[in-house]
Amino acid sequence: MFLLDGKPLSPDRAFTHDGIQYPANWLRLSTWEEKEAIGITEAPDPPAWDQRFYWGYTSSGTLIPKDHSELVPLWESITRTTANNTLQSTDWYIVREYDNGTVPPSGIKDWRQDTRNACEGKVTAIMLTTTTDELAEYITYTSPSGGLPSDYNYWPQKPGTNPGDV
Repeated sequence: MFLLDGKPLSPDRAFTHDGIQYPANWLRLSTWEEKEAIGITEAPDPPAWDQRFYWGYTSSGTLIPKDHSELVPLWESITRTTANNTLQSTDWYIVREYDNGTVPPSGIKDWRQDTRNACEGKVTAIMLTTTTDELAEYITYTSPSGGLPSDYNYWPQKPGTNPGDV
């Protein structure tokens, strides 16, 4: 991160210093010597945090968790909305069956129930967490080898689709 007079500079934003207007691309095009000549220094970027679960860091570097009791209903709602949106693409099969008796394609009803069951399992797991850290771990976990994500990120595959299509 670039600093000028102790304030961060955005790489693609124009800025003014000592009455001179610098264009948005100046930081990208200028040499390090040109940056130093006007007093620009470089500092490490501040540590990142997952803003869905944390407010930031304390001055000692500890994450500040958001209130777990407020996050649980939020993630329950997000999960149920995801399941609903996933099922929506096949709702018309069920309406058509009710309307004129045309049976949905093979596996659709089972997939819909599997999706509802998966949703309930995820909601139960969310409700069983007791801290923001546990909740964040459940929602975001990916195995160290970069392989399997947590069951939160897995949804049953719709029949007749390739794994990359869902």
